[in-house]
Amino acid sequence: MTTIADPKAPRPSRPGPTRRTTHGNTELYWWVFMRVSGVVLVALIFGHLFVNLVAGEGISAIDFGFVAGKWASPFWQIWDLLMLWLAMLHGTNGVRTIIGDYAEKDSTRLVLTSALYLASVIVIVLGTLVIFTFDPCPPNSPADLLPSFCTA
Repeated sequence: MTTIADPKAPRPSRPGPTRRTTHGNTELYWWVFMRVSGVVLVALIFGHLFVNLVAGEGISAIDFGFVAGKWASPFWQIWDLLMLWLAMLHGTNGVRTIIGDYAEKDSTRLVLTSALYLASVIVIVLGTLVIFTFDPCPPNSPADLLPSFCTA
């Protein structure tokens, strides 16, 4: 015998769209960041590879003088800085997501994300310092290794 539901019986209400919490909005912003930074990174990386490998004399021409010549220009400093920051933030967020998906215990998740954030901050800070404190004309260097604009 089949029973037919009473048409007057209350039906379970469907959950309507609700406003997400701050955490949910943060995840949305990171999701958008991942898409945008991915596209920008592709352009930055292919530009980097083109200038370093195709436009010049290939990989054999990349030495201290080549890098010193590039980093003497604020344009290339900013280019490489953007590439460093976006790649680190993009990669850190990806690994953070993986940790959140696979680390079952809260304590494990906390340790892993803390180590990830610490490593990312160290790489970003050190990379930024290297880019902006790089001396293209170090004293007592062999003249054949220095870029052409240095006086040996």
